[in-house]
Amino acid sequence: MLKLLPWRPSPHKTLTLDPAKPFSSLSRFLSHSLSEDQYEDDPPFSPVSKPPKPKKNKTQNKDPDTKNEPTRPLKSDLPFDFSYSYSETNPKVEPIAFRESPKFSPFGPGRLDRKWTGTVAPTQQEVDLNRVAEERIRVLGDPLTEEEVAKLVERYRHSDCARQINMGKGGVTHNMLDDIHNHWKRAEAVRIKCLGVPTLDMDNVCFHLEDKSGGKIVYQHINVLILYRGRNYDPKNRPVIPVMLWKPYTPIYPKLVKNVADGLTFEETKELRNRGLNSPPVMKLTRNGVYVNVVDRIREAFKTEEVVRLDCTHVGTSDCKRIGVKLRDLVPCIPLLFKDEQIVLWRGKRDQEQDSKCRDRSEKFADA
Repeated sequence: MLKLLPWRPSPHKTLTLDPAKPFSSLSRFLSHSLSEDQYEDDPPFSPVSKPPKPKKNKTQNKDPDTKNEPTRPLKSDLPFDFSYSYSETNPKVEPIAFRESPKFSPFGPGRLDRKWTGTVAPTQQEVDLNRVAEERIRVLGDPLTEEEVAKLVERYRHSDCARQINMGKGGVTHNMLDDIHNHWKRAEAVRIKCLGVPTLDMDNVCFHLEDKSGGKIVYQHINVLILYRGRNYDPKNRPVIPVMLWKPYTPIYPKLVKNVADGLTFEETKELRNRGLNSPPVMKLTRNGVYVNVVDRIREAFKTEEVVRLDCTHVGTSDCKRIGVKLRDLVPCIPLLFKDEQIVLWRGKRDQEQDSKCRDRSEKFADA
């Protein structure tokens, strides 16, 4: 095999014409001169450049930074049980089954010193409520004056505020607490906009926000809240909040609607359901709307009607059931039917018994 070497004609080389063959010598001379210019622009065999040396990784020889690595398992001193949602779950109601094994913790395997039970991760130590209350009072400091509150409200109440957190149907979630403290690093307060099912009970939302974050709500307008961090809040000493890596599956709870309502027969229950479906709706709810006045409207409707209907078209089946559960506890009432995104509620026999008792008492006083 022949090895091709880079070749370039010498620029000082001179050519002479052959007197015997002048034309052939002239043609070779011209072709040689043209090729010489061609080689100068684009040489046929350019020298191969040396391969670049690999850059040394400066971090290879350094010792690993153990300060920034989180210790495993992570330990948190927060004095409450960790749950996916704090405002939309009732710890008193026990699930009857799980859709996923309780062995799989949403915090990740071996990342938290608390054991996941399927619904919560309970604390591993006794909680001193007095010490927790004193620490919260210390962080909040002196109450804000009216001028300071007015400045905070004017700064954070507008819709174009950069420090805003949107609350959906999950309510006060665990990862939301981490978002609040991240905003508190650079701002005194955070604006929280609530939509969907949690707006049925805004008092419950406000309670869990203050209880779980340690802040104080200084402003509320319908579904907009401003959560203040406190005068003595130190971002460097913020509480350790482990983040949930995924949303756990909702467990299976007891059936919400019974085939036969308590205190009624099957025929009476069926009649009430048909009457509720054929009655005009009290309200029409929208998806991810604001349901602040729903409870009061239903209470007013129950003063004259025994069965009421809520039109929840386009709200969603899961949200309809969440709304029914909350109305059952807040009004209170008895859900009779969830069909085609329609909710039928019965006020129960409690009001009728109270009315009959009042009538008996009034008749007794009249006779006396």
